[in-house]
Amino acid sequence: MSLPVLEKRGDIILGGLFSLHDMVVEPNLSFTSTPPPTQCTRFSFRTFRWMQTMIFAVEEINRNAEILPNITLGYKIYDSCSTPHQSLKAAIDLMGSEKDSQFEGKLQSEGCDGNVPAVIGDGGSTQSLVVARFLGVFHVPQVSYFSSCACLSDKTQFPAFLRTMPSDLFQVGALVQLVKYFGWTWVGVIAGDDAYGRGGAAIFANEVRRLGACIALYEMIPKTQSQAAISSIISNIRSSGARVVLVFAVEQDVARLFDEAVRQKLTGIQWLASEAWSTAAILSTPKRYHHILQGSMGFAIRRADIPGLQDFLLRLHPSSAEADDDPFLIPFWEEVFQCSLDPHGHSEAKRPCSGTEELRSVKNIYSDVSQLRISYNVYKAVYALAYAIKAMRSCEKGSGPFSQQACPDLDNIHPWQLHHYIKQVNYTNRFGDEIKFDENGDPAAMYDLINWQLTPGGDMDFVTIGKFDDIAGTGRKNLHIEEEKIVWNGNNTQVPLSVCSSICPPGTRKAIRPNYPICCHDCVVCTAGEISNQTDAIECARCLPEFWSNADRTACVPKQVEFLSFGDTIGIALLVVSLIGSFLTCAVALVFFYHRTSPIVRANNSDLSFLLLFSLTLCFLCSLTFISPPSQWSCMLRHTAFGITFVLCISCILGKTIVVLMAFRATLPGSDVMKWFGPGKQKAIITFSTLVQVVICTVWLVVAPPTPRQYMPPFLARKLPDNFNEARLIAFSMLIFCAVWVAFVPAYISSPGKYSTLTEIFAILASSYGLLGCIFAPKGTSDFNNALRGLRCIHEPLLISPMREHHVL
Repeated sequence: MSLPVLEKRGDIILGGLFSLHDMVVEPNLSFTSTPPPTQCTRFSFRTFRWMQTMIFAVEEINRNAEILPNITLGYKIYDSCSTPHQSLKAAIDLMGSEKDSQFEGKLQSEGCDGNVPAVIGDGGSTQSLVVARFLGVFHVPQVSYFSSCACLSDKTQFPAFLRTMPSDLFQVGALVQLVKYFGWTWVGVIAGDDAYGRGGAAIFANEVRRLGACIALYEMIPKTQSQAAISSIISNIRSSGARVVLVFAVEQDVARLFDEAVRQKLTGIQWLASEAWSTAAILSTPKRYHHILQGSMGFAIRRADIPGLQDFLLRLHPSSAEADDDPFLIPFWEEVFQCSLDPHGHSEAKRPCSGTEELRSVKNIYSDVSQLRISYNVYKAVYALAYAIKAMRSCEKGSGPFSQQACPDLDNIHPWQLHHYIKQVNYTNRFGDEIKFDENGDPAAMYDLINWQLTPGGDMDFVTIGKFDDIAGTGRKNLHIEEEKIVWNGNNTQVPLSVCSSICPPGTRKAIRPNYPICCHDCVVCTAGEISNQTDAIECARCLPEFWSNADRTACVPKQVEFLSFGDTIGIALLVVSLIGSFLTCAVALVFFYHRTSPIVRANNSDLSFLLLFSLTLCFLCSLTFISPPSQWSCMLRHTAFGITFVLCISCILGKTIVVLMAFRATLPGSDVMKWFGPGKQKAIITFSTLVQVVICTVWLVVAPPTPRQYMPPFLARKLPDNFNEARLIAFSMLIFCAVWVAFVPAYISSPGKYSTLTEIFAILASSYGLLGCIFAPKGTSDFNNALRGLRCIHEPLLISPMREHHVL
């Protein structure tokens, strides 16, 4: 059965494919009887306007003698019913009748020399894929007005395909730049289950990931009427947390999605529209969509106001002369006025048409010429073919582009010759737009950024808020947005935030969450001494040694110099304690000097005792070097002075102990050990021990800190007589010394700033007081007691027993 066709004769016939119906009712193919014809349903007013625009352009060209003088263009237009197999059927009809006995020969002819040298259409990318493969075999140029799938730019598969609709590569590039412009990093993607939706959504998702953003969800709208699948998509959008969702699908699929969104009361989503539905009236007209689609945004191809088109559209009437030859006028008229033109075929659902209906009295998408975008593409496609034919007519013999510089035969146009000329088309139309095709048959990408806004009257208006041009392939530089015009979803004026994780402020860095996309992260505060002075910092930068991070970790500030000064309360306290220790040491020295002839002082080696007291005085005083502003020399002096004076103290104690020990060993028969420990030898031991410390301090100052050493000779002197037995006193002093300095190490490490210096001063003073108290306090007490006993002896001389006097001696 032949397909319905709207045709007009002419010298050159242009084919046309338009999806005048949105759906088909597939018959039940049992193959036990003749298959019934495909039944097309849901008449599309918008596509019917596209078809009428083609007719308008053809007639306008025929009236213009400057373009094709003495040549009349005709057309053969088919309804592809939005399905690939109907499109293929129509393409076959355009190449020759199914019942034509010469059809097979035509298919075998490389040039396919029929009277349809070019085809305009189809609209959908899925239909165009099928038609382009068929027509490409015969090099018949096909100019689509609405197919945007990037796959159609592949000239190895579709060598004869051209289009006035930019490739989805450009549209996706514009959408990606839009996402980048507003800083959205967590975006949902919904795709239609066809070549247009799958191809565009896949490219968008890949480009968004390359941008560093993440895809929150990726769903497919099934072509089958599956309510459960659509419901699942809406539920996933709600649970994903994405505030921005791109829907890359044709308007019929998008309508099913938003029907479910209305049912589930999904709000608060900023919808991004692909070009296929960015200005779709079937979505903008019903008020049930307004609360969820207000603020939607998408790119649409440039529009134009075509003079005379509206009057041409409104001229149609069933009573006109051309109505009998138009198989699509009657279903269009019945759909517009919901009446029946068949007097015997009307039903209760459709009243009979009165014959007085006028298109001017009806406001619908067919007569609305305010958004002529795809219609403009159809208009440009017809004119591009006309200018290609004009270029063919202008060929001069002997200078043609073909073999032997031949010109095309205008009486029998070969499609492949017309294809050559249409690829060379380059002109500027009366609207100021440059019409040409690149090497892939694609036009220059010029888009308007559309924002869906409600008017005070409650209608949805498409407001142009920006433009995107990619004529020179410069991408982002050609995106221009007038932000002050934008109305966001929910009638908000603030840019919606769509991120998996909030922006990390300065002073923090991003820490990727395990098992999450890269744009899902936690914000971790920079550690002390590190800063970040930008948002979403990947890592924190360490401050220079003389700087430190401020409290917010956003800037490095000079370190605050902290040191113990004589003006501090703790400094004054330490000064007093140090001076008291020095005075007490001097007082003990005076007592010892006053009683220098007493047996107990003589028995304790007065020379070494005075040297020990002198070194203890220096120990107390050296702590004062820590209470001052630190400098290179003071830092070197304070530690070396302390180390050397304390070693001098310990050396004196060591010398005293060894001398006493050797003195009692010398009482043994035949022992001459005392000759090795005379006064000179004692001073030599002290000098040598002190020099060792001096060397250690020198090496430490040059290379590394000294290693602590511990000596235990007092243990050997624990059994000597009481007056000479200092083992217990030395043991206690060394115990205090060791305890203080063992406790000092962790306290010093854990003390911040000037408190580490305070810890060191405390250790010095404590160990100094320990030596003074443990070694000299008992001796001073003994001298005081001996003085009291001396006074008693004057009054009671006979009470002194020989045993006691021997004990004193």
